[in-house]
Amino acid sequence: MVTETDVLEFFRGELSVPVSFKTGRVPLEMDTVLQDYAELDELPYAIDDYSEKFSVDISAMNIQAYYPSVEASLFSRLFKSRQINDDMKRIRKPLTVRMFTESAKAGKWLYD
Repeated sequence: MVTETDVLEFFRGELSVPVSFKTGRVPLEMDTVLQDYAELDELPYAIDDYSEKFSVDISAMNIQAYYPSVEASLFSRLFKSRQINDDMKRIRKPLTVRMFTESAKAGKWLYD
């Protein structure tokens, strides 16, 4: 049976650990929002490895719900980048290790 510790340790091994100047290494926890923790280019590989390791069917996962694309003009991207990031956070669904744990227990992606 898959446990929370199994999935948490898996993602801790797969994802780079971000470092903060104030607090040092940022720990990955069950409810950490992965979009804020991991780089977009490394998370898909971790999800594929997760699917294989825990035999989870992730075909129903809609990655766009977690990484929505927001189109913005060049002016907005250059001068309103903080506002664009805030808008993205409001429209995206959070993606957490807990979601992956519950899905691993069920053998299929449970969310979206």
